[in-house]
Amino acid sequence: MSSQVTFKRRFPPQNDAIVSFPAPHVMLVVFNRPQVLNAMTSSAQYDLESLFSWYDNEISLRCAIVTGAGRAFCAGMDLKEWNQTNARRANGEHAGQPPMPRSGFGALSRRHGKKPVIAAVNGIAFGGGMEIIANLDLVVAAKGASFALPEAKRGVVALAGSLPRLARTIGRPRAMEMALTGKSITAEEAKGWGLVNAVVEDNTADCAVLDRPVVKAALDYAATIVDNSPDSVIISRAGIVAGWEDGSAENASRLLADNWEPALNDGENLHEGVKAFAEKRAPRWVDSKL
Repeated sequence: MSSQVTFKRRFPPQNDAIVSFPAPHVMLVVFNRPQVLNAMTSSAQYDLESLFSWYDNEISLRCAIVTGAGRAFCAGMDLKEWNQTNARRANGEHAGQPPMPRSGFGALSRRHGKKPVIAAVNGIAFGGGMEIIANLDLVVAAKGASFALPEAKRGVVALAGSLPRLARTIGRPRAMEMALTGKSITAEEAKGWGLVNAVVEDNTADCAVLDRPVVKAALDYAATIVDNSPDSVIISRAGIVAGWEDGSAENASRLLADNWEPALNDGENLHEGVKAFAEKRAPRWVDSKL
């Protein structure tokens, strides 16, 4: 997984994630604390916020994939760190910066962003890991993956954005079932509920990340996305996110037309796509300037 790719600015360093670029225009991020099931510290989340901000602004990149090292996608917040923070507060000490950035858990659970992020869920996605899943653009899961919001079992609440988002994605009864019982659901159940796009075979324990069926499937999705106009991908995603967040289809449609249509019409890729169709050839897209 070579990261020897030249960009205008080097990507922000990551202490708890591995960043690589396994295909043209694609970034792969591996959460890398397998010894604690990729539970995240606060510092790791702020590192990821810097990374995904860089990704949105690096014009040569068009799609990102996130997955986990070892047997978990992400087990949520590092509870040992959380306990230490609570102890400092109880002693009247200043707890420092908020435990997660404005873009939410793992810098993804409340991220609006500009470009798509795909989850390749290789194992458990619990707590904050589930909150990340609830806000990503596409989700591919291995058969053995499982999903849960067990916060109520620990006396806490999933406050990183997943609860209202899940109500819209899987419906109130199923969202209530997950949040109030803390039960886990299988990858097949998650697909049936509309939370997951595809379920693929599990990988062997010693399988390299790029050889995992779930990562290969995510890379296939990414390859299809980057073959399309990067302008169209960004604007199409913005339209779906606007409708999902706002709740009004008409208002989202108006905002999409007002905010994005002029830029689309003025961009090179719209004209290239139409011209390529007329000339019966494959389009030659340029990096989006949106």
